[in-house]
Amino acid sequence: MTKTSHIRELTVTAMLCAVATVLMFLDFSLPMFIPSFVKMDVSELPALLASFSLGPVYGVAVCLVKNVLNMIFHGSTGGIGELCNFLIGAAFVATAGVLYRVNKTRRGAVIATLVGALVMAVVSVPVNYFISYPVYSAMFGGMDAIIGAYQALRPGTNGLMECLLVFNMPFTFVKGLLVSVLCFLIYKPLSPILHGRR
Repeated sequence: MTKTSHIRELTVTAMLCAVATVLMFLDFSLPMFIPSFVKMDVSELPALLASFSLGPVYGVAVCLVKNVLNMIFHGSTGGIGELCNFLIGAAFVATAGVLYRVNKTRRGAVIATLVGALVMAVVSVPVNYFISYPVYSAMFGGMDAIIGAYQALRPGTNGLMECLLVFNMPFTFVKGLLVSVLCFLIYKPLSPILHGRR
């Protein structure tokens, strides 16, 4: 029984990894709210489903695999974008998964996803400040060009940290909330598959 359960968990995880990879390919821009090089996607949704149904380790694994596959088949940032996406997404699904395991109720799930989205938003600031944007500035025309894209939306924006706090952190929080809402909408119908119940 234990071996069967383990095989089922791996099978479900592999399926969620595949869906997450496809969703990561389907990213899009919201140029009225944030520079077009910052993309929106909901590829953390399968990872959150894994974290809730199988445990936070499985959710983090889905984040890892989808980024590795994206880097191989679709990457254009030398792996830096995928590394940062993994760190930010893993912070979200790991936090939500750990909190949900403590309180497996609907209220517990709401609190877990809210805290997870907040943690993801906060983590996005140092990850972008110290990793992604320094690399992007070297690859794509310097930090002035990056900050200029933010100033086109908000002329008074001054410096990278302000860009991240005013634009990226709220954007990432909203992304986490969107993924959470989608999770609540589809978790119950998918629960028999995720948990191996008929």
